[in-house]
Parts: sequence; structure tokens; C-alpha cells
Amino acid sequence: MPRGYWVQAGPWSIVVEVVITDRRRARPKRRVKSQCSQCKDMATIEIRGLRKSFRAYQKQEGLRAALRGLWRRSYREVDAVRGIDLTVEQGEFVAFLGPNGAGKTTTLKLLSGVIHPTEGTARVLGHIPWLRENTYRRRFALVMGQKNQLWWDLPAQESFRLHQQIYRIAPLEFDATRDQLTSLLNVRHLLTQPVRELSLGERMKMELIAALLHSPDVLFLDEPTIGLDVVAQHNIQQFLRTYQQERNVTVLLTSHYMKDVAALCKRVVIIAQGQIKYDGSLSGIVDQFSQHKVISLSFAEGRMPDQLASVGTVLECVPPKARLRIPRSQVTTVLSKLLALGGVEDVGVEDPPLEQVIADMFSQADHDQPDSLQTTAS
Repeated sequence: MPRGYWVQAGPWSIVVEVVITDRRRARPKRRVKSQCSQCKDMATIEIRGLRKSFRAYQKQEGLRAALRGLWRRSYREVDAVRGIDLTVEQGEFVAFLGPNGAGKTTTLKLLSGVIHPTEGTARVLGHIPWLRENTYRRRFALVMGQKNQLWWDLPAQESFRLHQQIYRIAPLEFDATRDQLTSLLNVRHLLTQPVRELSLGERMKMELIAALLHSPDVLFLDEPTIGLDVVAQHNIQQFLRTYQQERNVTVLLTSHYMKDVAALCKRVVIIAQGQIKYDGSLSGIVDQFSQHKVISLSFAEGRMPDQLASVGTVLECVPPKARLRIPRSQVTTVLSKLLALGGVEDVGVEDPPLEQVIADMFSQADHDQPDSLQTTAS
């Protein structure tokens, strides 16, 4: 059976693969089916009671406090993920939303095997992520908008060749996949240019190509459009939509841009304080978390009644138009009062903007989040 050994000589390290063959039993080996092929009915991602907590050292200001910290330190107990349950089927494009510190990135790191959980279980494609099996690592990709995987001083095509060797991609397959991805993202002319000379949007496109060269079945995206301009965001959105539909890839996306979510995802999972608060459609967020409606009014000849503030909260009042916020349960009553005032030429009732609903929810979650501090002797 093949065995690998690390050999180090000076600053270089190489892997030597030694093949040992038993001549008496040399016969063709049957390929063992992967774990996932034996579990066709299993969901692509299954999470049960997943929990992750850690201690964060709180360094005090000043020399005296720093010296005291050598013997006695203050730690903040952080519960990043608090026993979440989640199931994602094959081919779903799911948005994973939450305020800063809610546990989104921690969950993606757990699912990609970067860190180990404190409690709970998770399976992706039938594998336990933190076991870091090679068969699993060849079937997923993690793209983090704030971290680079490409060599900074080398052209992207050199990093792509390295990925080819790491994932053992056949030359013809590699060339075809690379050409297809660079054409979809319109960056083929930038392959020979050092990564450090690329713009942020161009560099993000190269990061996506590097992550998709081995054709993963699951893609974890952690804020892939952070810091990009409107044009770059739109291009990456189009690429992800096209690629996901053609390959039927399962995608878990975290983003603070609601346009990314609205353009790509039908299902939304909201996490706050390390717990899942909502799992459903994008439109259902407004129905569940918004308690108000917005009424837009247009008055004939610019005649604005003085009683608008008595029927609702005035959001905007620029004659001949006004916008009011009212409780959802009082829409019919308020409309009757407004029409009775006279002079109403046009009226419209709509939900508040999705960004506002989610922002209000995140603010409330941050306000309610507990902050525990534990002091222990080191």
C-alpha cells in the first residue's frame, strides 16, 4: 500500500511516496465506494446540537496590569455557537445571516474542519468535518473575503498550478475548468499579472477560481463581496448564480449585503447570539419580524392635512407626498381615517425595507447579548 514520508533538507521539505507491493497478492483492487455514495438519502449538511466556546484573554492597560497578567489573567468566556441545528439539502443556496459576532464564521470553520466543536455533531457529505479526511477535503471549498489563499507576489496562474498538484487534478480537466472559470469571470487576460497588482474585485475573482478548480460539491462563502464596488458585486453575483445552477453545488453564504442575499438565495438562516432565530424564505422575514407597515400618500394640489401625526409616525413629509409608519394590525383603521381627511389622490401600502427589518433585528440581538467575564489564575 502507498505510504508517504516527509523528508526535510535545509529549508525545503518534500513528500516521498513509497509503494510496497506484495507480489504474491498482486491483483486489481476494487474501488471502495465513498461514504457519501452509501448514504444517498442523507442531507448534504446535517448539524445537531453544534456548540463552540472559547476563552478570550482580556489584557489590561498599563505596565503594572501587564506584569500582574503574568500570574493572574482575566478571560472572557465567549459562546460563539450555542447548540444549533441545521439541515441543508443538495443544490440549495442558503444565506447565513447575523450581526457581527453572531457565530457565522465560526460555524463555517467548524463545517470546513478548521476548528473542533465543544459539543454536538455535524456531517457534510457524510463526513465529520474536523476529522479532516482527504476524501472530504477534496469535495468542499472555503472562500473568506478577508483572507487570501493566492501567493501575493506570483501570478494567479502559478497558484492555480499549485492547486492542481494539491488536489491531483488531471491536466486536461484542469485546463478545461480553468478556461471555463476565467471566461465566466472575464479575467483570462490577468492570469500572468502578479496578484498584488490586481484590484480588490479582480483578486476576489481569482480567489473564487482557485476555490473551484477541483469542482467541489459544497462551497462555503464568507462575505465574498466585502469591500467591492457595485459593478464587481454584480459580476460575482452573476457568476455564482450561473455556476451554482449549472453544477448543482450546495452553497452556504454569509454576507452583510442584502443585495447578495436577494439576488442569490431563496432560503435564509438568521443566527444571533450563537443560536438560529429564523430559518425560512426571504419574504417571510418581514412577516415574522416586522411589526409595522409603511403607507405612502399623495395629496391633490399639495394640500397636506394637519392630522397626519395623529394616525401614525411621520417618516417623510414633502408636499404633496408623505410617508407614515403604522402598526400592521391597524392598517385598515388608519386607511379609513386617512381617506376621511379628504384630498388623497394616491395611496400605497408596503412593507418596510428588508435591510431595515434585519438591521433592527440585529440591533436588538446585540442589545440582549450577555457579556460574561471570568477571572482565573494562570
